[in-house]
Amino acid sequence: MRFPQSYTLEQIATILDIPYVGSPDFKVLGMNEIHVVTPGDIVFVDHPKYYDKALESAATVILINKKVDCPEGKALLISEDPFRDFNKLTAFFKPFEKAVATIAPTAIIGENTIIQPGAFIGNHVVIGDNCVIHSNVSIYDHCVIGNRVTIHAGTVLGADAFYYKKRPEGFDKLLSGGRVVLEDDVDVGALCTVDRGVTGDTTIQAGSKIDNQVHIGHDTVIGKKCLIASQSGIAGCVVIEDEVTIWGQVGMTSGITIGAKAVILAQSGISKSLEGNKTYFGYPAEEARKKYRELAGIRQIPMLIEKINS
Repeated sequence: MRFPQSYTLEQIATILDIPYVGSPDFKVLGMNEIHVVTPGDIVFVDHPKYYDKALESAATVILINKKVDCPEGKALLISEDPFRDFNKLTAFFKPFEKAVATIAPTAIIGENTIIQPGAFIGNHVVIGDNCVIHSNVSIYDHCVIGNRVTIHAGTVLGADAFYYKKRPEGFDKLLSGGRVVLEDDVDVGALCTVDRGVTGDTTIQAGSKIDNQVHIGHDTVIGKKCLIASQSGIAGCVVIEDEVTIWGQVGMTSGITIGAKAVILAQSGISKSLEGNKTYFGYPAEEARKKYRELAGIRQIPMLIEKINS
């Protein structure tokens, strides 16, 4: 998430009412999760296991719960609860806006775009030309939709990330201030859900086609000309490269990469990154031909046991 203007380290510390380490006029340009940070961003860390990763990341401001040696060219914000204070910043820079109409007056709708009755278009949404938004579609605030996009009935774009911190009193939700971005010529089927990024974008790139009842988690990037069949579930922070085909009821864990032109067969479970230009099947998913040979071997086990016992 980029801030609307440059802030100083002192200004951010004042918003949070916490101490800092660094020059008061150190420039702060935005905030992001660690996998998408760039120079000028704030990143938060609240566990010693991840201190080094945060301190060595591209982020130049570290919101941290312990005073540590500050790397050259960076600054620290010292917080008793970085998770809480990251939420404070999200609420400050991207506060929730109550809708005042079914199609928000701040939404921008392109030429020849059709919005069917019952669709909801939130604040600051941008929709390109020649799109069709079917009935009962909900497009939350700040989503961006390109040209020639079709979204079928009941789909929700921009719901919050499924991201919680466990505390003794229950689960504390990480606020979502990111967006959903659909590029040109994307089709999204009925009853799909695409969660917005925590601070960045959940993106479906140009020409990709999504079947009915598909879930795409926060900050995931779907490449160009991908096909994703029904009832597939893709967790957050996944990168799916160009021209990948995912068949029905595939489940995918977070933070992995699927290489370009990979094919994942139906009901596969993906627990790690996969190379491109190969076909995969099973759980854990492996190259399909290898998996089929394994299954064929397993089917021989009863016969082999019978021979041994005879």
